[in-house]
Amino acid sequence: MAGIFKAYDIRGTYGKDVTEEIAYKIGRAFVAYLGCKKVLVGKDTRLSTPSLSESLIRGITDQGADVLDIGLSTTDMFYFAENYTGMESGIMVTASHNPGQYNGFKLIREKAAPIGAGSGIEEIEKLFHANDFKDPEKKGTVTQHEGVLTQFVDFVQSKVDVKSIKPLKVVMDAGNGMAGYVAPSMFKDTNIETIPLFFELDGSFPNHEANPLLEENRLDLIAKVKETKADFGVGYDGDSDRCFFVDDNGQFIDGDFMTGLLGAYLLETNPGATIFFDVRSSRYTTDVIKKAGGRPFMWMVGHALTKPKMKDEKALFGGEVSGHFYFLFDDYYADNSYLPVFLTAEMISKKGKKLSELIADKNNYFISGEINSTVKDADAIMTEIEEKYSPKGEIVRIDGLSIVADKWWLNIRKSNTEPLLRLNCEADSQVNMEKLRDDLLAIIRA
Repeated sequence: MAGIFKAYDIRGTYGKDVTEEIAYKIGRAFVAYLGCKKVLVGKDTRLSTPSLSESLIRGITDQGADVLDIGLSTTDMFYFAENYTGMESGIMVTASHNPGQYNGFKLIREKAAPIGAGSGIEEIEKLFHANDFKDPEKKGTVTQHEGVLTQFVDFVQSKVDVKSIKPLKVVMDAGNGMAGYVAPSMFKDTNIETIPLFFELDGSFPNHEANPLLEENRLDLIAKVKETKADFGVGYDGDSDRCFFVDDNGQFIDGDFMTGLLGAYLLETNPGATIFFDVRSSRYTTDVIKKAGGRPFMWMVGHALTKPKMKDEKALFGGEVSGHFYFLFDDYYADNSYLPVFLTAEMISKKGKKLSELIADKNNYFISGEINSTVKDADAIMTEIEEKYSPKGEIVRIDGLSIVADKWWLNIRKSNTEPLLRLNCEADSQVNMEKLRDDLLAIIRA
């Protein structure tokens, strides 16, 4: 049971790991821990979401807190709504990019601050298992709140120079997830002509998993970009808090490269700002941020770990290999998967260049991408790699083990939930990267 409490959220297979009874107890534990009086609830389009959210809301109100129910929502729209409505906490019913049989919950405090490892999820888990909840003097109420989508569209568009965008064709693959609900309104009456793929909301995800991080889930998007000669393409995950880009040639652009490109663009109007990226990111990200006069800041993987640190460092923008993009919105930090699309369109329009031309320098960087290996003794393997490679480079322990040399770097991290080691590495040529990668895998998989 405890396996559903992850570093960043609560998640598992519906009917086995996540049930209505569990949703009810999570609602009560959440309110008991925070002592909150008002909770915002948003929902994705999964088939199990209606019954789970009903039980969750009952748990919240039975613990004495009022619920503001915004109904169908993307996760980034949910973050916005918590601040727009002045709520002090929130729960989003979603399993993000996982297949249709999964479901779960993302938890936030005031100002969309995530509740994860080290920030409260362990305490909520303890209350959940103790199952010793005190009945309040008065149960909470439920209020339905409509109109958030319109406000969200206005909010996102206010953060970009929409009028500067020239007519562009953009393929968008919602994967039958929540982007199909928001994107038609978001890009209506702009110069971005949306070419939709799988915008029909269907929690069974009949066309492909709503996880563009996996190559097989990008094939339709890439094919449609090439077929329509679009200016670029965008793929969204299930709850639409992540987006992934394909250039005008149909080439996939990893999230760290887009973080560098968008970060450098934002630095043109915010000189000297701090730009965040995770430990898996290519040196491209650091190089373009430095060249643009910014302060590159490498940090741990995961939104629940990144956003609090961004606040500490007063960062402007950040991103991850996984397709998360984080923005400073007024006085809070949150993911957004639509503002990167507008910014990319604005950048193309103002610079008069294709996306493939703007990102052309990426071809000078040779990175492995994340490679997962099932292992029995992760600590022993990490020690062996450290002993072999640390004399050749600098050790960095931000997230797992990184060793950084002049012409290469490596990072190995243990999974939070599985017996896996995750490897990322980069070198100054394809040949050198492949040799480094293969030598490391030989140790990891011995």
